[in-house]
Amino acid sequence: MLTPPRTVVRREGGLYALERALQRRGFRHVAGADEAGRGACAGPLVAAAVVLPEGRRGEVEGLADSKLLTPATRERIYDEVVSRALAYAVVVVPAHEVDARGLHVCNLAAMRRALASLGTRPEYVLTDGFGVDGLGVPGLAVWKGDQVAACVAAASVLAKVTRDRIMVELDGDFPGYGFAEHKGYITPVHTAALERQGPCAEHRFSYINVATVSGRAGRPPRARRPETIGVPEAVGRPGPAGGTVGVALGEQLRQPTPVGEDVAMEGGVR
Repeated sequence: MLTPPRTVVRREGGLYALERALQRRGFRHVAGADEAGRGACAGPLVAAAVVLPEGRRGEVEGLADSKLLTPATRERIYDEVVSRALAYAVVVVPAHEVDARGLHVCNLAAMRRALASLGTRPEYVLTDGFGVDGLGVPGLAVWKGDQVAACVAAASVLAKVTRDRIMVELDGDFPGYGFAEHKGYITPVHTAALERQGPCAEHRFSYINVATVSGRAGRPPRARRPETIGVPEAVGRPGPAGGTVGVALGEQLRQPTPVGEDVAMEGGVR
């Protein structure tokens, strides 16, 4: 049996070099997956998956790791990724599920679900940092993938913008914590608010800083969350039975003209 030639990806090829190399080997539809919110102690975990078109149609001006972009630039790139992508999906995992199942389990499950929800089936998958099994297609975990592969960077932008928008909404539901500013991450302002007000329903009690303030640090991580937590009546968010929720699925037709379709809540056309 002949060994296929090695695929060489040159650093000077830029953000699109890895996808282009895979496409030259016959993997036309390369999906990237990434998440936002792993390090936050409040709010949801959000995962996204994106398949960009081949060639120049898939190039998004200014695309980069979402953490390196300004909020305004992220919003612009978000809109462009959604309009250009062959397919995209975003999955939101609420804080109570992160507490119940564990962060890493939720992270893998959310990326797997986002990838499985893509309307265009990927032929190869690139993920940021660690691999996701059970996809039925080959894949590669790429260190700092959101700085190396365009599809991963696009997924990072969709995940980050979606999560930031959610945290801005939660700031109105749970005032005093500063969610709109720090987006649930552990900052001096957030820590001071936690100590002053105690945790709310959107905090992750499996995180030691939240558990310590709540007086539940002596319990195992998955047993720290109280059964009931005060939630404003106006919030109306799904309880534990709601599970992981897909909030944005989209696909664009390749021919003759790109046509967008937004789908919400696991397949319901909006």
